[in-house]
Order: sequence, then structure tokens, then C-alpha cells
Amino acid sequence: MTYPLLSVILLAAVVVLTAALRLAAARRPATVPVLLTITVLLALTLVFDAVMITAGFFSYEPSRLLGVHIGPVPVEDLSYPLAAGVLLPAVWAALRSRRDTDEGPGR
Repeated sequence: MTYPLLSVILLAAVVVLTAALRLAAARRPATVPVLLTITVLLALTLVFDAVMITAGFFSYEPSRLLGVHIGPVPVEDLSYPLAAGVLLPAVWAALRSRRDTDEGPGR
């Protein structure tokens, strides 16, 4: 399996899960904090992956990559922080919505 295919599968699963969670949540996560979180996660991933790749801690099989890099970091590496930045706020909102419903006004 190639890294681009793995990234597409991951992001597709995140889109489906996020849509389902948003249907379950009474309110959606605020857009600006989510975008800020995604930006920070992407920046940290770029910095630390670049350091680890340059230091030789790990490498990628070039034939399994798309071939697009930002510095030494393949763009496929950015799918993981993107997925986390999209999915986790949706999970949080759904759990908060469920908690608010479970507690109710009489509890």
C-alpha cells in the first residue's frame, strides 16, 4: 500500500466519522479554534518531521510516496495532523452534547 492511498483512506474515514458525529452533536465546534489547531498541528508536524527525517531517525520508500515534499517532509505526513484536527473536535462536541443530554435539567 502506498502512503497517498493510506492518506486518502484515513481522510475519507475521518470525513464520514465527522459527519456522523456532527449529526449526533447538538452544536458544532467553533470554526476558528479548529482552524487554528489544525494550523498549529501542521506547523509542528513539519518542524519535527523535518528534524527527525534529517537526523535519519526514519525514512520513506520513495516509490511509495507521491513525490511532493515540503522540505524533507512528504505531504502524506500532513494527513495525520489534519485528520486529528478535524476529527477530535467533532468527537468532543458529540461527547459534550451527549453529556448535556444525559444530565438534563432535572439532574
